[in-house]
This record gives sequence, C-alpha cells and structure tokens, in this order.
Amino acid sequence: MLRARSSVRPERWRRADVVVAVVLAVALVAGGVLFWRTSAAATTRSVTAPTGSFPPPPLSLGSPPAGFTEAWRAPSQGTQAPLVAGPAVVTAADGEIAGRDAATGTTHWSYTRDDTICTAATGFGQVMALYRNESGDACSELTVLVPSTGARRVYSNPHALPGTRLLDSGTLVALTGSRYLQVLRSDLVKTTEFGTVDTPDQPGRQPYPDCSLDSFAITQGRLAVLERCPGEDQDRLTVIAPDGGSDATSPEVIFSALQPGAHGQVVAAAGDRVAVARPGPARLEVVDGQGGVVSSTPLAVPDADLAAQPPGGVAATTSDDRRVYWWTGSATIALDRADLQPVWTLPGTQGPGVRYGDAVLVPVRGGLAVVDPVTGAVTRTTAVDRGGWTGPVQSAVAGSVLLEQRGPDLVALRPA
Repeated sequence: MLRARSSVRPERWRRADVVVAVVLAVALVAGGVLFWRTSAAATTRSVTAPTGSFPPPPLSLGSPPAGFTEAWRAPSQGTQAPLVAGPAVVTAADGEIAGRDAATGTTHWSYTRDDTICTAATGFGQVMALYRNESGDACSELTVLVPSTGARRVYSNPHALPGTRLLDSGTLVALTGSRYLQVLRSDLVKTTEFGTVDTPDQPGRQPYPDCSLDSFAITQGRLAVLERCPGEDQDRLTVIAPDGGSDATSPEVIFSALQPGAHGQVVAAAGDRVAVARPGPARLEVVDGQGGVVSSTPLAVPDADLAAQPPGGVAATTSDDRRVYWWTGSATIALDRADLQPVWTLPGTQGPGVRYGDAVLVPVRGGLAVVDPVTGAVTRTTAVDRGGWTGPVQSAVAGSVLLEQRGPDLVALRPA
C-alpha cells in the first residue's frame, strides 16, 4: 500500500525557520542595544592621560610667601574640600571628574557620566567618585580612578543616599549615612556595615538597628559613630572595627557607651581616643578606649557653633604630624594629635586652615592668618581677595599652590 506524501514541503519549513531566526536575532540585537544604551558604559565618557604626563608640582616652600594671587578656578560642587590625589588636583562638577595640573588648572584627564556626582574624595591613594543612580534617589554608582591617568580601576554599586561622605582611613573607606553606613576595602568589597539594614539577609545581626547616626570619624583600625537611639536620652558613642571580622553583616563592636550628655558631635579620632564636642556650655570631651570620658575642656566658642551637626556629620578638619586643626564654625582649634587635647584657639576664622611650610595658613575675612602651629600666635596676615565670598573655606596644598574650596568653586592661589 502506498503512503500519501506530506502536504508540507521541506523547503517551506526551512523558510519558516529562517524567518523565526531572523526575528529572534533582531530582537536580541535590539535588546542588546537597549541594555547598552541604559548601562553605565553607554553613559560614560573617559579621556585618560598617558603615564607621566603631569609636570612636577610647583616646589614646596619652607615658609608662606609674602602674598598670593589667583592662578585659576573651576567649578567643583561635588567636593567638600580641595581634592589632591597623586599629581592631580581633582575637581567634581555635575557629572565630570577632572584631573588638573596644580599650577595651571589644565585638564589632563576626565571621567564623565550623564548622572550627577554625589561626592568625590580620595581613598586608598585613588580618586573615588560616587554618582547618583538613574532615578536620583540614591548614590549607588561608585567608580575608582587612577589619579595619574584617570583610568578606571574598579567599580561597584554600594548602598548610599544623597548626603553621604567618603571617609578614608588609608586602607579602608567608610560611606556614611544617617541610618546606615558601610566600609569598603580597596577592591570595593564590603568589610562591615552598621545601622539599619533595609533588607537584611540575616535579621538580628545589627546591635543598634533603629538609631540615628549623627556624626563620624575614622582612624586606622577604628570608626567612631555618635548615635541617638530610641528610649535613650543621652548620646551613644559606638566604635567599631572598620575592617570587620569574618562576617561583614555583623559589625565588630570595640565598645558602645552612653555619654554624659546629648547633642554632641564627633570631632576626631586618634589611637583609641575620640574627641566629642558639646554645647551648653561649649566643651570638648575626650573619650578613652572603653567609652569613658577622661577629660572635659571648656571651649571659647559660641554654643551656636556646636548646636547642630556639621554638614554630612563630618567635622571640618585638616591635620599634620602633630596637630588636628578643627573649624567650629567661627574659630579654629588646634588639637594635639596624640591625645586630642585642645592646644590653642584662633577666633574669627572661616575654616580649619592647612599646614604650609613652617606655618599654618588659616582663612580669615579678607585674607590668610599666618599662624605658629605650636603656639597659635598670628605672625602676620596676608591679604587675599575672595571676591565677596564670606562663607566657609576649606584648604589644601599642592606643592607651593594653595587651594581653597569656596562653596561650589575650587580656587588655586600661587605665590605672588
């Protein structure tokens, strides 16, 4: 008996297969293009510099010059203080991070994204740029750049919110927040976290999950957090190990102790000591490694200076080998770097100042006070025209160039 032939010819199946394959290929290509266009790679423009392209910085001076003149300025609303990393002075404006020559402001490299910069800082000797996400409600795009070339070194997606600060201990960086903080090592792997974890993998790992994190300071091996917790009328000072332990979801608490007062702010940490400033009356308390107050020193500053937390919960400070220079809001106070005891106070300042040769240059109205770092005596005042800017001034030094952060602008001053 003969079988009937199939009414569908084989070549028709082959044509149908080809059509389906083409449709699938087009869909895959379109999906790939859409993914690329919405990815970080598509919204990033990077111009790197050859190794060794930066000229040597202007030679440092043994003493401050007789005067300064403006060399250049650039917008940098993404930095809270001048950012000097390797050979570069780094600015952060809108979505661009730029590595500039200290003497001229010439841009040697740039890294630009369509997203807005939340903040930029140095960490591990590199440049760290934290960007907002596409929706703008979080700061979850962290890029690390090589300061000499601008090349991207590593990238991650941490959990942070607008207002976060990047605190560098030299080997670790903490990302602060009012409810949650985390610490990253140089490959951006999280070493520990602290505070309120939104969706914890293992609930119950945090010792104080419902507290408000108010102010912070980091030093080698210790991260100090002053917090306010439900049901507690006093500040709680908690010090954790930033490098964590075997489990990054459970912080290693060195100590946590209620303090004799409220509304304080962490100023600095050094060794096993933490300096906490309080109003009513204005005073500086030094806390030891067990959480006890070992000294309380009256401060000759208005209570109003200490009535509110500093921006981002981080005190305005600079430091050298012997001193920490802290700006209260109206005065600069030098602390001994070993025990954090106040050494001298200079009223009527606009910022903490910075070491420049054998002196400290402290911004004041209309100029710079040249200050003896040991005694706090003002030896002279150098005029600087800030064009009507009367707000806070954060300073840094690159060779002989003095850098001033004046609000959203970075201004470079060279010896006159």
